[in-house]
Amino acid sequence: MTNDYLVKALAYDGLVRIYAVTTTETIGEAQRRHDTWSVSSAALGRTMTATLLMGAMQKGDQKLTVKIEGDGPIGYIVADSDAEGKVRGYVANPHVHFNELNSVGKLDVRRGVGTQGTLSVVKDLGFGEKFTGQTPIVSGEIGEDFTYYLANSEQVNSAVGVGVLVNPDDTIEAAGGFILQLLPGATEKIIAQLEKILKDLPTVSRMIDNGETPESIIAKLAGGEENVQILEKSAVKFECTCSKERFGNAIISLGKDEIQAMIDEDHGAEAECHFCRNKFTFTEDELKEFKLQAK
Repeated sequence: MTNDYLVKALAYDGLVRIYAVTTTETIGEAQRRHDTWSVSSAALGRTMTATLLMGAMQKGDQKLTVKIEGDGPIGYIVADSDAEGKVRGYVANPHVHFNELNSVGKLDVRRGVGTQGTLSVVKDLGFGEKFTGQTPIVSGEIGEDFTYYLANSEQVNSAVGVGVLVNPDDTIEAAGGFILQLLPGATEKIIAQLEKILKDLPTVSRMIDNGETPESIIAKLAGGEENVQILEKSAVKFECTCSKERFGNAIISLGKDEIQAMIDEDHGAEAECHFCRNKFTFTEDELKEFKLQAK
């Protein structure tokens, strides 16, 4: 059972919506499964955390998939999440680490991700409906890129803060994030107050490492817990939806000739899930059975 959880709240008399989450164990699970090195861990962890926060804005069976494709050595980053606090993700190159830190003494995620490329979001709204939005990468630091995406693709003025603190042995010390969104009616006074708070706010990973909770981070953003109305708390975790049956169906969809080639050349098949690295093996007999079902 994970200790990670997400809190939804309203602040400033219901004119600001704030979501905050701790993801230390969730990102730790991703780090172990993918053997990510420091910069890849930070980039993947920030992306998964932001995706989880956006997933919490969905309803029912809705899901979303985020893909960041930059020109840095990490390559692309993929994460998906749902309304129930489940998230998974992977990076094209898990083994990115730089000995040099960036100008503010932190892991150089921007260099790893790159500053040219796109952030795209595909929302599965159910009933076969999909919404796709895409914006250019504006910084490569992930949080700023999600902030830009929400403002420009979804027309919601937001501030996104995500952070991952990586230990020297590549394990995850602390991870989490927040999304703050202005709702209709938010005044210039509220906006000015939020800008000052955000400017002075410590990094998310440092706050969590120092024992801050989603509730206390929300209180900081709201200028005091007396300004906060907690709406909901829910557990979050790394969870993959892959299964042997799904991979079997994928093999069937390849067609009879392709399956026969697997039988002739490899006398079986092995599939690995990109998201969780679980492996599934199929015997020659299983492939022969698939061939009977294939077109």
